[in-house]
Amino acid sequence: MKVTVVTRSGRELFKGGVELNDSATVADLQEEIYKRTKKFYPSRQRLTVPIQPGSKERPIVLNSKKSLKDYCDGNSNTLTVVFKDLGPQVSYRTLFFCEYLGPLIIYPIFYYFPVYKFFAYKGERVKHPVQTYACYYWCFHYFKRIMETFFVHRFSHATSPLSNVFRNCAYYWTFGAYIAYYVNHPLYTPVSELQWKIGFGFGLLCQLANFYCHILLKNLRSSDGGGGYQIPRGFLFNIVTCANYTTEIYQWIGFNIATQTVAGYVFVVVAAGIMTNWALAKHRRLKKLFDGKDGRPKYPRRWVILPPFL
Repeated sequence: MKVTVVTRSGRELFKGGVELNDSATVADLQEEIYKRTKKFYPSRQRLTVPIQPGSKERPIVLNSKKSLKDYCDGNSNTLTVVFKDLGPQVSYRTLFFCEYLGPLIIYPIFYYFPVYKFFAYKGERVKHPVQTYACYYWCFHYFKRIMETFFVHRFSHATSPLSNVFRNCAYYWTFGAYIAYYVNHPLYTPVSELQWKIGFGFGLLCQLANFYCHILLKNLRSSDGGGGYQIPRGFLFNIVTCANYTTEIYQWIGFNIATQTVAGYVFVVVAAGIMTNWALAKHRRLKKLFDGKDGRPKYPRRWVILPPFL
């Protein structure tokens, strides 16, 4: 079969198209494109079926595991696909590792090393117990996130744009330094012992609940990241659509109950805002997919992310 590859402007990516076996898959086409261009490796390619000019429908993205014949009209032996360069890519595991490694390293630097002398503080520094436990709590969280990245999470997309590494690292690393500076400051005033014990205890329960939520989400996907969208069930997912985000927010609320800094609460507000947008989008998507029509199950009534508010 003959496949013509065009850019979004309508120009052929390479003249004359490409001849492939009738049994060829989309992955075979991607390898052929890479062989001819020497630049656009498969994870950098986005191939779609052309849409009619003026159409408001979203283009169908070709699945690399499917046969090219699946996208042909009837018995046609020709196919035109639209190519988009997604830019340099990195694996999601690389992305998450980089963004989580920064806070894991930066925070202990403020706790263990005399960095405050560089901020014009010359007095003797006394470490309060709450600062010690805050460091343990923080490091446990980000170590857990890194371990989940390699041993728990299954990703529906293999790669992410390289630019996301710089954006995400700027976010996590900056907030890590911002919070660490104030929680570990020599002039830091600790809350009562009862308050920080309650805060860390509540936060630790939420961290463990968050881990279990990730295990449940992992089981919805096959080992290769496939499986499509499914209704998450069990544990807190019977009440909340995005229980993983809920427990993530509450564990940082626990941290801030214990440490009580403006920097920490700013982080919670920003993070909660980002995760709320993600949760609303996922909630709408699941309700649309599972509408109870044509044999599909109907998505149950649930809170989106933060009961009893949303």
